[in-house]
Amino acid sequence: MVFIFRILSRLPLSVLHLLGAALGYLTYWLSPTYRRHLRENIAQAGLPDSLRGTVAAETGKQMLELARIWMRPLEEAIPLVAEVVGWEHVEAAQKAGKGIVFLTPHLGCFEITAQYLSSFGDITVLYRAPKSAVAQELILTGRKRARLHLAPADLSGVRALIKALKKGEMVGMLPDQAPKTGEGVWLKFFGRYAYTMTLAARLTETGAASLLTWGERLPGGRGYRVHFKQPENPLAGSTVDRAQQINLEIEALIRQCPSQYLWGYNRYKRPGGADAPPAE
Repeated sequence: MVFIFRILSRLPLSVLHLLGAALGYLTYWLSPTYRRHLRENIAQAGLPDSLRGTVAAETGKQMLELARIWMRPLEEAIPLVAEVVGWEHVEAAQKAGKGIVFLTPHLGCFEITAQYLSSFGDITVLYRAPKSAVAQELILTGRKRARLHLAPADLSGVRALIKALKKGEMVGMLPDQAPKTGEGVWLKFFGRYAYTMTLAARLTETGAASLLTWGERLPGGRGYRVHFKQPENPLAGSTVDRAQQINLEIEALIRQCPSQYLWGYNRYKRPGGADAPPAE
């Protein structure tokens, strides 16, 4: 797999996106489970079913663009960021001497954000090791950067994140990733209960700045527009209150560019051993 990605990394981003779109369509038609999740999740968000084709294509692009981002030197990956919006929020937090919690949903190219930020300072990113050893090797190879550090989704990883924030550094995570049993609570996401991680909310209680970020995929393989923004409403209250607020903030981001969200992800799954969600 790493070898294949190295070959693909030599292709221009525009070609990878064309191939990825075709792969996305193929996956949509060959996988009934993926097709069902995608259509159900789009409907849950109140979006038109006609969006499904574009979503499938964008998801395919997300799969193959990783080759260009992961397998090329950082000096070649960073120029893929064609535009940055909201960088003043990052600068303000750094001037205040605060650590920063970057909340990065499965929207657009979520891999480019940490790579980009690592060119400005140390960033520790939470990741959950996949079951496949091949996929694990690919992730570790692709995300290996001098100032980009990986923290496993366990107690040692949580400690690494907190340590980084205390040093005034940056940390990043996917707050809409379904957590393991005992690591989340049932909270509303697009009007339906989804098992939601509490770690992201707990980190916002440390006094660090909280920013949302995502990499918008530009048409024609022209690269990415990376967005940084403060929450619409300051995150406050209990951990559960904050986790629900984060879900609402993510919803607002997704509605800005719904075609680039990972709708095929089984966001509403019930982890093994977890209590059933509350009645709707």
